[in-house]
Amino acid sequence: MFNITSLRARQARVLNAVHAAIATRTKATVKGFVSSPEPRTIGSFARGRQLIAGNYLFAGTLINAPGHTLWEVEPPDGAYAAELQGFSWLDDLAAVGDGAARTAAQTWLWGWIDTYGKGRGPGWSPDLTGRRLIRWINHALFVLRGQESDQSKAFYRSLEQQTQFLSRRWRGAAPGLPRFEALTGLIYAGLALEGKEALADPAIKALARECTTQIDAQGGLPTRNPEELLAVFTLLTWAAAAVSDAGRGCPKEHLAAIERIAPTLRSLRHTDGGLARFHGGGRGAEGWLDHALAASRIKTSQPGGLAMGYARLSAGRTSIVIDAAPPPSGAASANAHASTLAFELTSGRRPLVVNCGSGASFGLDWRRAGRATPSHSTLSLGGYSSARLADPDPATGKEALIGGPGHVPVEISHAPDGLRFQGGHDGYLLSHGLTHARTLELTSDGRGLAGEDMLLALEDADKRRFDAALDAGKLKGLRFDIRFHLHPDVDATLDLGGAAISMALKSGEIWVFRHDGIHNLTLEAGAYLETTRLKPRAAQQIVLSGTAFTYANRVRWSLSKAQETAIGVRDLSIDEPQYDED
Repeated sequence: MFNITSLRARQARVLNAVHAAIATRTKATVKGFVSSPEPRTIGSFARGRQLIAGNYLFAGTLINAPGHTLWEVEPPDGAYAAELQGFSWLDDLAAVGDGAARTAAQTWLWGWIDTYGKGRGPGWSPDLTGRRLIRWINHALFVLRGQESDQSKAFYRSLEQQTQFLSRRWRGAAPGLPRFEALTGLIYAGLALEGKEALADPAIKALARECTTQIDAQGGLPTRNPEELLAVFTLLTWAAAAVSDAGRGCPKEHLAAIERIAPTLRSLRHTDGGLARFHGGGRGAEGWLDHALAASRIKTSQPGGLAMGYARLSAGRTSIVIDAAPPPSGAASANAHASTLAFELTSGRRPLVVNCGSGASFGLDWRRAGRATPSHSTLSLGGYSSARLADPDPATGKEALIGGPGHVPVEISHAPDGLRFQGGHDGYLLSHGLTHARTLELTSDGRGLAGEDMLLALEDADKRRFDAALDAGKLKGLRFDIRFHLHPDVDATLDLGGAAISMALKSGEIWVFRHDGIHNLTLEAGAYLETTRLKPRAAQQIVLSGTAFTYANRVRWSLSKAQETAIGVRDLSIDEPQYDED
């Protein structure tokens, strides 16, 4: 069956191959850099040491192959291959910086030139080429040290060929992060390589246009993925710095986009320095967000209201981020989650209430499960999600999110003793005639959160749908579950004869969950999904269950801090990447 998306994907692969072949036949003219580039990427020392030891963890899969280069490893899937070809691992080796790390970096880089430098392999796509160019240029001094003249010539020849490919194919990168990667790589190369300055100006102008079309007035992306927004923000600050270092003026559209994004990222930042985990995004590497914000030198904060569709409540040591807008739609929804009105809560440096996260690195089943409403800290109705997945696209295998909430009214105001969030969504209106409304009130000292969830049939047509759903269930009522997913480091126990749940954080804080006593409270097994692990982490979830029989159903609950961190205790432990099976 004819499929326009499949045809375009095939055309893109063919064009990439054609232009890669043309570019790698280009006569070499570049012999060095205009100036020594300053590295701006930051790697992980721990990951670098693991790479040197032959532990290759990419895209959630660990391959143990000591004594073998990266290119002797058979990638298990496309995501693994993409991470190899993008060379972000070069940041980790540079973070180690010793002789063994340099030897590995040199062996693998020139190994890539020998294996793929003639235009072959999966790395010849605009986004991966841009990502790779940034790393090669950033770490040129690191990898060129001690190399012979022939090796240096091969390095610059490959840089030039990849730059020529990118100058012809950056438009083939998908709008959003892939195109930002492609253009930033082209700007880096155009400004750094001798005789390639003419390629920089068109790329600088094109990046400015992308800033206008892809970054909205509130500093957000169509995908509403916080980690993706941070990646785009980082690329824009790198590109702006490179343009400035070259003595050129950066377009005002480019600088304005940086100024719009920075306050939005601050709103999405938890008190532990990590990002809220929504719509396929993770918390980000340790310190990445704060470093990117500091490098931008933009100090403004969100003046109020929503940031990329998220609401933030913050007081004392507590931060809460709420998904308060309709989910992404169309092409932007390929990684979107059915998470409307879900929230995360962090106290100090310790996450308490979380969402499960993206399970993409653990296979298709975990990816789908992670996108469903029950994987988020919100209400799900009768096993239904507030949005559903479409059939997979034949060309890409991606599943768009459809049938989600279209109307999400929100109000943020001051409560008598703090801040109040009120929101609702119509994701269950067509199926059950019910609107989900949620109120969250955070005390001014950050020690207490009072919540109320309601299921309401508001209009006559809604009541008829609700009655029909009741009849279909033989008048047994419509079951609902309000879930509070806990971070794996939280130690939770049922208390007061099952009427409350106590939660101990590693910082020494104790939080207590209580409810109105009308509904059923359980503590169940859960999962925490993060790409730096080999498999999902075991966790717990609080589940408050009930049955809707009437047109108005109300559940009240609270989270309160019963014990503070001891005075003088500084909770500064940092979690390193894990390579075991625990």
